[in-house]
Amino acid sequence: MACTHKDVVFEANANGWVPSGSRTALSQHQEHPARLPAVGLGHGHKPSGGYVLASDRDDEKDGLCQAITPGVLKRGVTYRVAGWISVAAAEEEVGNHQIGHPVRVSIRLGDGACAVVDGGAVWAEPGRWAEIKGAFRLRESPRSAAVVHVHGAPAGVDVKVMDLGIIAADRKARFSYLKDKTDKVRKRDVVVKLGGAPGASVRVVQLDNGFPLGSCINGEVIQNPAFVDFFTNHLDWAVFENELKWYWTEAQRGQLNYGDADRLLDFCDRAGKPVRGHCIFWAVDGDVQQWIKDIGGDRDQLMAVVQDRIRGLLGRYAGRFPHYDVNNEMLHGRFFRDRLGDDVAALMFREAAQLDPGAALFVNDYNVECANDPNATPDKYVDLVRSLQRGGAQVGGIGLQGHVSNPVGEVICDALDKLAATDLPVWITELDVGEPDVALRADDLEVVLREAYAHPAVQGVVLWGFMQGHMWRQDAALVNADGTVNDAGQRFIELRREWTSNARGRLDSDGQFMFRGFHGTYVAQVTTPTGTKMLKAFTVQKGDAALVLDMDT
Repeated sequence: MACTHKDVVFEANANGWVPSGSRTALSQHQEHPARLPAVGLGHGHKPSGGYVLASDRDDEKDGLCQAITPGVLKRGVTYRVAGWISVAAAEEEVGNHQIGHPVRVSIRLGDGACAVVDGGAVWAEPGRWAEIKGAFRLRESPRSAAVVHVHGAPAGVDVKVMDLGIIAADRKARFSYLKDKTDKVRKRDVVVKLGGAPGASVRVVQLDNGFPLGSCINGEVIQNPAFVDFFTNHLDWAVFENELKWYWTEAQRGQLNYGDADRLLDFCDRAGKPVRGHCIFWAVDGDVQQWIKDIGGDRDQLMAVVQDRIRGLLGRYAGRFPHYDVNNEMLHGRFFRDRLGDDVAALMFREAAQLDPGAALFVNDYNVECANDPNATPDKYVDLVRSLQRGGAQVGGIGLQGHVSNPVGEVICDALDKLAATDLPVWITELDVGEPDVALRADDLEVVLREAYAHPAVQGVVLWGFMQGHMWRQDAALVNADGTVNDAGQRFIELRREWTSNARGRLDSDGQFMFRGFHGTYVAQVTTPTGTKMLKAFTVQKGDAALVLDMDT
């Protein structure tokens, strides 16, 4: 979807840039047409080729700035930052084929203490243009001029900026587009057929949607009747917030605690909810328990406890968890790889696949869908998956955690498109949408859920909690502490209702009744003119041809 001119609230003028930094120098250039990128997500047109180069930078904060016309930016509006960024290699980096640097776009507000709002980030490489796809929202309308600031690369690295702009997100237009996309991705034609009974009445009721929605749970929330009520009535899957993590099951070496996980698993079994296994390992140093860090220098001993963890966990629960997050957040941590070598990541997958061959083994990480983290770009995530696969890892899915704020649908979709190139299913595994204003939170939640539901690569969404006072992010609740459902929770319920197909009608002269329904399980009832009733359960799955439900068989 290309943006319209009325959506663009700021377009950088090549002559309007000013340097930031005591020695930073700016100059204007024209890129060779052969080196221009294709049409990008932001402006919807081919890049102009004209760019500004910021050189002689002495600090990461140095770069280039341009003022935004006062009164243009409004509170509560979601804006996306669009444009192209590149860098020139520092002199000492020439010949290094792994050159690349983070470059950030910030919105500096002149009010008070000069607040700074993150406008996105890219991983920029010499000779290549990276598209900036950030987003932001202001809590208050600026009382004075705001400034766009491009910076972030190390000192000595020249930064190039082309066609930078700020665009107001048009959610209504996006949702309209997604409804057509959703119809193609999540629906199928169904023909109910019964011979010799033209005019018979037909009633079709959808029992479950084929697209699962779930939530994390813990030992405390399953004792809360209001939580349990919402969970059992509106959610399909579960994941344990902490109780399966290594630091929980073995806080002290050799002292195993699976009782908490067992109790949660029993609760989910009684409720009929499948559970994601989160997680076997965690790659980030700060989430590794101290006793493991204490033996980190002894390679053989560390490898032994890694093997014990895999065998102990999957040997105990084989067949109980349809998914496992194997080594959580590998884009942001290297604890085990730094001590045991890069191949240990693939080894974890290989060992897990042998012990529980029926489980889908996931990578899982954050910020990939947000375009604000140079360490977690979709391209880097795909590279990680490919690397694991080359090492023999049976990667069965890609987890996007989904800890988001002011989401933009086009940015999320762009990330999903890139991940879909792996041909692996994608799940949003830890969704929480942080926004103090609950009405805006409802809108933000709708953005993420509609993008996920409309994308063919996405196979499910799991919330990282939903009840106030029982969540990692307290401004993301769908249910208030007293059990009342807030605006965000109502929006969630409304979307689930929208994605449910019920149909009524009569068989035509050929004994057929056709409807188009969302994927999922159904029951059909046909009542003949003589009063005979016939019931039949069926499942609508993905398919191009119409599903024929013959009530005679």
